[in-house]
Amino acid sequence: MLKHQDHIFQNLNGYNSYKLIEAKKRGDWLNTKEILNKKPEWIIDEIKVSGLRGRGGAGFPTGLKWSFIPVKSQLPKYFIVNADESEPGTCKDRDIIRNEPHKLLEGCLLSSYAIGANICYIYIRGEFYNEAKILQNAIDEAYGKGFLGKNACKSSWNLDIIIHRGAGAYIAGEETALLESLEGKKAQPRLKPPYPATVGLYGCPTNVNNVETVAVIPTILKKGAGWFSNLGNVNNTGSKIFCISGHVNKPCNVEEELGVPLKELIEKHAGGVIGGWNNLLAIIPGGSSVPLIPKKVCDKVLMDFDSLEKVHSSLGTGGVIVMNKSTDLLKAMTTISKFYKNESCGQCTPCREGTGWMWRVMERFSNGEGTIEDIDTLYEVSKEVEGHTICALGDASAWPIQGFIRHFRPIIEKKLSKNNFKNKVA
Repeated sequence: MLKHQDHIFQNLNGYNSYKLIEAKKRGDWLNTKEILNKKPEWIIDEIKVSGLRGRGGAGFPTGLKWSFIPVKSQLPKYFIVNADESEPGTCKDRDIIRNEPHKLLEGCLLSSYAIGANICYIYIRGEFYNEAKILQNAIDEAYGKGFLGKNACKSSWNLDIIIHRGAGAYIAGEETALLESLEGKKAQPRLKPPYPATVGLYGCPTNVNNVETVAVIPTILKKGAGWFSNLGNVNNTGSKIFCISGHVNKPCNVEEELGVPLKELIEKHAGGVIGGWNNLLAIIPGGSSVPLIPKKVCDKVLMDFDSLEKVHSSLGTGGVIVMNKSTDLLKAMTTISKFYKNESCGQCTPCREGTGWMWRVMERFSNGEGTIEDIDTLYEVSKEVEGHTICALGDASAWPIQGFIRHFRPIIEKKLSKNNFKNKVA
């Protein structure tokens, strides 16, 4: 479990003000100039040594991602913060922006300096109206104190931060679709390669990172990579914000050490499952796009990237959705399937056609229509959608269905058998 002194986010729940005067008391903007006096290579190496992996869902090593930016490029470089938090079950980035915006802004400055960018865009979800106002207020405070703009923190480095409000499309969370939206186009993912590191915003070298990823950068650089790497497990270092919702007594956002047991996370921070742990049916551990896991897996699984991958799921965004035995799991999975059908940009045929087809089959199952053989067909089709699209939305639509069939196939079979029996009697 994470010790109090190791918490990066000290105001995650907003008990104190987000204003600069309070943020400085929490350590924000402290010794920033000293870090900026070091070479960009030092910052990148320090982040590599820390083992920090992206907190937006993919879990790609952050320092390695930064190192892909060409050092000697003659084109301008851009640093982009992905604040388009749209994964159902995830509500951490908006709390960082609400309550700890200066931690994010300081991270933007240090990250931009590391890759050689003088312009940073924060792409924020359009529905986050109040969060955007708070963020702009924090930016104005930072400019007023000389922390941003020309000669930021008196370091001779220049950085301008610009907020861009999106239109609320789920697909805009994919980094290349986000770049398309920033350029004023429809948010459709780009073919890769080339990757944004070489051809990104306006065809220039670009790096895109999640809000949580950027916000932890200052603390890592101040406390040292060794401190961060000693938290968590091998290849799964540091702390992570978990969003716990659903059938728990105390839904919450909480920062915990990677590798914390899932059962311990829920019972210690969320007040346990409604009806007790034995009333647990299943948990989606990383936002609605990852496969659910049944209680028998939840009993022992650890909350980190590698441990969840071993049980055929994913840490994703850390959006923990708890479902007890009162849940109609078939209807819940059908709802999730409909969501991804609605959010598909329609660019790729497997996703455009497959998401709708899978949802319609799930809808039929919910109504008790279909045969046992249809379950196998659905699983096979989901495998054809997975891994055959430009971006990961195809995977996101397929994985919940695969997890459901893998662990809870009898629920579908029972529904179909019951309905077929009724039809025979009638």
